[in-house]
Amino acid sequence: MHFKIVYGIMKILDVQLYFTNSSSMNFKTPRKQVRKYQPIFIKFLGLVIFIGSLISCQHPKALVYNPILPGYYADPTIVLDQDTYYIYATKDPWGGEDLAVFETKDFKSFKEHTLNWPTKSACTSSTSGSANVWAPSVTKGVDGKFYMYVSVGNEVWAGVSDQPLGPWRNLKEDDTPLIKKDLFPEYHMIDAEIFIDDDEQAYLYWGSGWDWKNGACFVVKLQPDMHTFMGAPVNVTPPDYFEGPYMLKKEGLYYLMYSNGKAIDSTYNIQYAVGKTPLGPWIKGGNNPILQTQGDTIIGPGHHTVFQKENQYYILYHKIFPQKKDYVLRQLCLDSLNFDDDNHIEKVIPQGVRF
Repeated sequence: MHFKIVYGIMKILDVQLYFTNSSSMNFKTPRKQVRKYQPIFIKFLGLVIFIGSLISCQHPKALVYNPILPGYYADPTIVLDQDTYYIYATKDPWGGEDLAVFETKDFKSFKEHTLNWPTKSACTSSTSGSANVWAPSVTKGVDGKFYMYVSVGNEVWAGVSDQPLGPWRNLKEDDTPLIKKDLFPEYHMIDAEIFIDDDEQAYLYWGSGWDWKNGACFVVKLQPDMHTFMGAPVNVTPPDYFEGPYMLKKEGLYYLMYSNGKAIDSTYNIQYAVGKTPLGPWIKGGNNPILQTQGDTIIGPGHHTVFQKENQYYILYHKIFPQKKDYVLRQLCLDSLNFDDDNHIEKVIPQGVRF
C-alpha cells in the first residue's frame, strides 16, 4: 500500500518542480532542476517509505467472540489492575465450593486461578442457607485495597485483599456475614453490588426474590471501612426488577441496571432505570429491555457488569447454554454498551467486540 503513496507523491513533486523551473528557468530543462533537488528528494522519499511501512504494519483489533471462554460460568464481575483484567464468576451449575477467577489482558487468552476465600466452608454461619458460592462483586477501593461482596449460603459476605488474587479474608473481624439471610426474610439476601461514587462515598446494593417473583433491591451507604452501615438499608426497587443490580454513573446520571424474569429460562433479560441520585427515585429507561433472548444464539442473558476502556463501555454478562437437563448452565459473553443522544442505553447487539 505504501508504494502507491510514494508513487503519488513522486508525481506531485515532479509537477511542482517542473512548475518552479518553468517560472524561473528554462521551461525545456525541468529534469536538471530535479537533479538539483535529488539529495533532498531521496531523503524525503526514505521518510515516506518508512511512514508507509508503519501504516501497512498496523492491524485492526482482534475480534472477541462469544462465549469468551470455554466452560460454564455466570454472574460475572470484573476489576482492572494495572493492565490486567480479573473476572470473578459463579461456577455452574448453581455455584461451587469457591469462585471461578480468570486473568486476561485481551479477552482472548485467559489464566485461571483459585482463591483462598470465599469458600462454602469458610462462609457458613448459624443463619446460613444451603446455597453455594454465588455472584461476586469486586472493586478497588479509594485506599487501593480490593473489596469483594459475595453471596454464600443465601447471605452476603464481605472480603478484603491487597491484591486481586488474594490472599483474601473476611472484612469483618468476627468472621460473620455482612447481611444475614433473615435481615428481610420475605426477600432473598443475595446479589450484592458495590458502587463508589465520585465523592468516594460507597453504596452497597443487593436483593432478589423467592420463587422467581417479588424481587426487591436494597441499598445502604457504607462507612470508609467498607462494611459498617451508615443508617438503615433502603428499599429502592425500580420497575420490573428481580435481581442482579448494577450501578453505572455517566454524565451526572445514575443508571441502576438489573435482571428481570427467570434466571433458568428465556424470560431472563437486562433492564435499567435512571435517577439523579444513587437512591433514586427512578424513571424506567428507554429501549428496555436492552438485552433479551434472541433466537437460539442468545438465551436468557442477564446478571451483568459494565466496564469502560477509553471512551467505550462494555457489558459482560452470562447467557444460558441450551440443554435438556433439570439444571441450568451458563456462559460468559462480552459486547459493546452504547448510549444514544438522549442518554438512553441502546439495545445491545450480541456480536462480540474488537478489543
